[in-house]
Amino acid sequence: MNTRAFTLALIISVFAMFMVYTYIEDRENVLVEKYGKPVTVVVAKVDIKELELIDDSKVTVKSVPQTFAAPGHFKKVKDLEDGMIATVPILKAEQITKPRVSFPGFKTGLARTVSSGKRAIAITITEKQSVSKLLKPGDRVDILAAVDYSAGRKDMQKVMTILQDVLILSTGMNMTNSIPLIGIKTPKVIRKMNLSTYSQYNTVTMELDPYQVQKLVFLVTFVGIPPYLSLRNSSDNKVVRIKSTRIFDLLGEDATEAKAFFSEKFSKKR
Repeated sequence: MNTRAFTLALIISVFAMFMVYTYIEDRENVLVEKYGKPVTVVVAKVDIKELELIDDSKVTVKSVPQTFAAPGHFKKVKDLEDGMIATVPILKAEQITKPRVSFPGFKTGLARTVSSGKRAIAITITEKQSVSKLLKPGDRVDILAAVDYSAGRKDMQKVMTILQDVLILSTGMNMTNSIPLIGIKTPKVIRKMNLSTYSQYNTVTMELDPYQVQKLVFLVTFVGIPPYLSLRNSSDNKVVRIKSTRIFDLLGEDATEAKAFFSEKFSKKR
């Protein structure tokens, strides 16, 4: 083996590699100077429809020159908060930017916040019915109704809890994920974002299954007595059996006297 020739070939190959590396590095420096350093951006992994929920399965990250990064881009997938939806259609490989995503709100509609198999239904309420209007989206309530099917007979009237653990989707036009500003000192830049506030509302929208929707519509249409909403602790999802309340339950020890009175009163009319 010719050691001298091998050494010369090795020196030439190393020199050639050095020249190639220098050329590539020089071209990279030119490109970096022209287009900026590489940055990571979040892009769509698949086509995303308008108002479609964005999750990890639909996005990924890739590196692009800084000049090609769109204004308002996201650098990491985790920067996209849970529950965000696309406000416009986003094609595969397009960058996900802040103006293209949002939380569900009155501008994007309520449908995306309704669980599969459930329905949204709104009722008119007053302060007395809605815990002084201190209810907010995301709260859970029970619905109570006064029932009088006896044409005014006091001994037959009752109050019943007809639905329990009902999710409130919105109060007026304020929806889950809206940011309340009432009573909170916030910078002008935040107030200019036109965020929703929890101020005044006359309706509450709730999430129910289809049969419960029918019961509620029957109640507000034919019973004629507005229902009451009773606020629950947000971590209390227990549904319990609650018997109806009648006048005898209020009278306690005097219930026997009242029962005798009503029995005599209505037996005479027969």
